Amino acid sequence: MNLKGKHFLKLLDYTPEEIEYLVNLAAELKAKKKNGERVDVLKGRNVALIFEKTSTRTRCSFEVAAHDLGMGTTYLEPDSSQIGKKESIADTARVLGSMYEGIEYRGYGQAIVEELAKYAGVPVWNGLTNEFHPTQMLADLLTIKEHFGHTKGIKVVYMGDARYNMANSWMVTCAKMGMHLTLCSNKKYFPDPELVKTCKEIAATTGGSITLTEDAVEGTRDKDVVYTDVWVSMGEPDSEWEARIADLTPYKVTKSVMERAGKDAVFMHCLPAYHDLKTEIGKAKGEQFGFEDLEVTDEVFESEQSVVFKEAENRMHTIKAVMAATLGAF
Repeated sequence: MNLKGKHFLKLLDYTPEEIEYLVNLAAELKAKKKNGERVDVLKGRNVALIFEKTSTRTRCSFEVAAHDLGMGTTYLEPDSSQIGKKESIADTARVLGSMYEGIEYRGYGQAIVEELAKYAGVPVWNGLTNEFHPTQMLADLLTIKEHFGHTKGIKVVYMGDARYNMANSWMVTCAKMGMHLTLCSNKKYFPDPELVKTCKEIAATTGGSITLTEDAVEGTRDKDVVYTDVWVSMGEPDSEWEARIADLTPYKVTKSVMERAGKDAVFMHCLPAYHDLKTEIGKAKGEQFGFEDLEVTDEVFESEQSVVFKEAENRMHTIKAVMAATLGAF
């Protein structure tokens, strides 16, 4: 399958066959790495990594993946890039596109990464926007395939705030891959109706399904995957913490949730997670709002059903597949 020169902005742009190809390529590259086989077939090439939002996993995944492929990287953190400040997005894209073979962007609106792609002249990869997180979804698909042996027909429940990139991306992914998604949340936190409509239309052609429910009991019964994400992002005001804790606590992933899902179900999270108070922010907010955990209990996070660290590792393997495929290495 030839994906050379194609941008990786959202999975809506990819066919099920292309998504499956990237997951399988990631599995092959992972096996090669475990066996000590070199894949540095892109020597002499360089990629720019624009991070308007910082991230441990995404940065490390792109840097290690690029280095494994033989490429150099330039990391542009929020204070070292003039994108959208002193230089327009279009101009930044054209400058970087003349120096690098590929550009990663992690930051804010989807429109930014789309505009970068329009003007760059080289493949642009979405490391996360407010609307979509496609590299995370490939990692999640690889993790699911490794655990269950397949992805089609898998039943996923996503719990918590379903308005933003992770829930959006899960809708697209399940619709494309013939999987069954239940979004389980307070109705105030349901996703954009237009995207729901689009995903349901796609799911009707693949054998998948999209369900929205406020019922945290029935919504979590008999599932293969229980998934959640943080409820509050960095920098949001205390009023948002207070409101979301009140509204979303019924949708916390607990031992009883996992028991309803079934003994063979796995727990997944894109990380970082507020599963305890062992972080500076977790400790401060826990003392302020009176909690010991938020979206998932430590009991579940550290349980045998949790595959979160395998999932985190797979970010690197799937990102390597995306870069290799879109730069024409394989």
